[in-house]
Amino acid sequence: MAARLINKIASSPFGARGYASGTRKVTLIPGDGIGPEISAAVQKIFAAANVPIEWEAVDVTPVRNPDGKFGIPQSAIDSVNRNKVGLKGPLMTPIGKGHRSLNLALRKEFNLYANVRPCRSLEGYKTLYDNVDVVTIRENTEGEYSGIEHEIVDGVVQSIKLITEEASNRVAEYAFKYAKDNNRKKVTVVHKANIMRMSDGLFLRCCRDMAKKYPEIKFEEKYLDTVCLNMVQDPSKFDVLVMPNLYGDIMSDMCAGLVGGLGLTPSGNMGLNGALFESVHGTAPDIAGKDLANPTALLLSAVMMLRHMELNQHAEKIQAACFETIKDAKYLTGDLGGKAKCSEYTNAICERIK
Repeated sequence: MAARLINKIASSPFGARGYASGTRKVTLIPGDGIGPEISAAVQKIFAAANVPIEWEAVDVTPVRNPDGKFGIPQSAIDSVNRNKVGLKGPLMTPIGKGHRSLNLALRKEFNLYANVRPCRSLEGYKTLYDNVDVVTIRENTEGEYSGIEHEIVDGVVQSIKLITEEASNRVAEYAFKYAKDNNRKKVTVVHKANIMRMSDGLFLRCCRDMAKKYPEIKFEEKYLDTVCLNMVQDPSKFDVLVMPNLYGDIMSDMCAGLVGGLGLTPSGNMGLNGALFESVHGTAPDIAGKDLANPTALLLSAVMMLRHMELNQHAEKIQAACFETIKDAKYLTGDLGGKAKCSEYTNAICERIK
């Protein structure tokens, strides 16, 4: 059932410690392009559901550091460190020297080591697949995205793929604990250890060792190319996937495509001292400010956030209203095949909550 899509999917295997009753502050990074619009939609829906959250909006427009490079403003860093939970809209990275991906910078700044992305078929929204129920868990801090590159000689560039035992063990433990806590049956490690024997070999060994500690969870090993082939043939073969950074980036987007795209896919980044939930689609500057954006991905990511904060009743209420609105198909945005505006879709969800 689609209504179980977000159930417990954001529950940290290490628990949402320290969350007392009463209003909690949450850092909000509205983002660029359509970000402010979909963030406002989520805030309106949360208000309709009387969620006990106080939003602390922060600006992450890059500032120039003493070394000449651009980085995240200290005030935004302080907010996330203080609140331990954040919600982020899409961010744009300017092209040019001195600019680095803000998304990557946020992951590194807060040590967000595991990206969790559930992809499940939604009742009432038809795609080529009816039986998708997959969770991708991506190591989020190293691999090919470590940013270690240099030019050896003119025309020859070397990019270093960094895999460490510490990071591999950490994400492997998260994957198996997640599977156990969410009643999933199987964990598949995705790798290319037949080619990258040392780097992927280390990641694979860490997953094998962790599997021994969870005998109740079925464990299998598959090559990346094989998983891609099998996934588009029959997604029901897979349950929870765990993999290094680059493979996770590719596989999570591919799985999102099976259920309708990034506009319907929630995402959470789990860290050692906090969590950041986000929409993973682009900033869509062509429709920004036109009341045409689809807030579903950010809203479902916010539902993941609520479950992480153990506000399960509010999460269930919002999730059910969202799914019923999609199933009803009366107020769907253009990317979902409808003609409704973002505000109309948002209001329809709010009406189902009341």
